[in-house]
Amino acid sequence: MAGRPELCVGAVATDADRLLMIRRGHAPSLGSWTLPGGHVEAGETMAEAVVRELREETGLEGVCRELVGWVERFDEDHHFVVFDFKVTVADPGAPVGGDDAADAAWVPLAEVTELPLTTGLVDFLREHGVL
Repeated sequence: MAGRPELCVGAVATDADRLLMIRRGHAPSLGSWTLPGGHVEAGETMAEAVVRELREETGLEGVCRELVGWVERFDEDHHFVVFDFKVTVADPGAPVGGDDAADAAWVPLAEVTELPLTTGLVDFLREHGVL
């Protein structure tokens, strides 16, 4: 049974028809591609968490913008409530996977659906006009 809801954030960063993505290096969704993001820490705003997670998982600096949308995800042990924000990356150079991201890349929007993605990500990106 899933535990108490956990507050999480994600970064929706696009540049020149590319989407910034990370490949998960840990469970849940080990090996799947998704948006950079993670848990909001105690005393941290959601905007601060987005910027921190972006830096930790990709090595890139960014500015948190408006809310794109939110989703809830469940597994046996977790109930994640994820708020995804548009992010402007200061210098959209080559990202480097870090923290719990095994890899990071700018993925052409036309190729995003060819990757093994986390559950529900394609629907979310289409629903919110990213794809």
